[in-house]
Amino acid sequence: MDMVKANFTVAEFVFLGLSSQPEMQLILFIMFLFFYLLTVAGNVIIITVIQIEPRLQTPMYFFLTNLSFLDICYVSTNVPQMLSNMVGKKKTIPFSSCATQMYFSLSFGMIECVLLGVMAYDRYVAICHPLHYTVIMNRSTCVQLAAISWSSSFLSSMVINVLTLSLPYCGPNVLNHFFCEVPSILRLACTDTSFTEMVVFIFSIIIVFIPFLLIVVSYARILLSLLRMQSASGRHKALSTCASHLTVVALFYGTAIFVYMRPQSKSSRAGGKIIAVFYTVITPMFNPLIYSLRNQDVKGALKKAIAKQRTQTLLMRH
Repeated sequence: MDMVKANFTVAEFVFLGLSSQPEMQLILFIMFLFFYLLTVAGNVIIITVIQIEPRLQTPMYFFLTNLSFLDICYVSTNVPQMLSNMVGKKKTIPFSSCATQMYFSLSFGMIECVLLGVMAYDRYVAICHPLHYTVIMNRSTCVQLAAISWSSSFLSSMVINVLTLSLPYCGPNVLNHFFCEVPSILRLACTDTSFTEMVVFIFSIIIVFIPFLLIVVSYARILLSLLRMQSASGRHKALSTCASHLTVVALFYGTAIFVYMRPQSKSSRAGGKIIAVFYTVITPMFNPLIYSLRNQDVKGALKKAIAKQRTQTLLMRH
């Protein structure tokens, strides 16, 4: 019996989702569909405004474009599957599709970590070395930093996924989650997962903690620079450009570190699902709102774009 069980390979996984109550699932479906559409629309608007506004053709907004595009990819990896499970009778996903979702979801999450670190470094150079900013953060450097963020994360995710999926999965196949994520998949492995967990933790240190350390060091240097700044208006302008980024960092890093940088034995499955909602759905939705509401340049560009559109509409009517 044990030999038969050991040779059995899981063909698909079953999601328990966020709720098993039909009424609650309908409410959640409407809510998360609204969140998804708002996220995609908000980030598309941010990307469009940055592309059409000449004043926003700077390194800071180049990285913000990357972040907005990344957030669209991130939510599109997880939310459509979750919405389908909420309204469909079959709440399953084939093993191969689960592996694909887990790879891209982890990759996009890692990219966001590295990208937020790069954006902190950009703010440090802009505020602490303003005279050399255009030389240090030239177009070539920005493209290289963005490329490193994407490529290193895709490669790191590949290593973690290969190790995770090489473990034997012989049942059960019920995932207490709403999408395929490494910690929840590891719980279903019918073997010792301590080595894989250690590798995941090491990569979390590299991809999550090192960019976080870069953010802390960058903002520590920025704070020292602001304390020496004589102009109150200069301090206010510098703080306003940093406030949006810091808010996003707090939202994303706080939840991601909580899930990936603690032992699996100490993690609450129900709590883990709620926390996952924040960094897979809530944070990508808030990013365009945070950057448009707290950033004067983006608000100005948005108003300009809206005014231009209204003028064109009036001209067409007359």
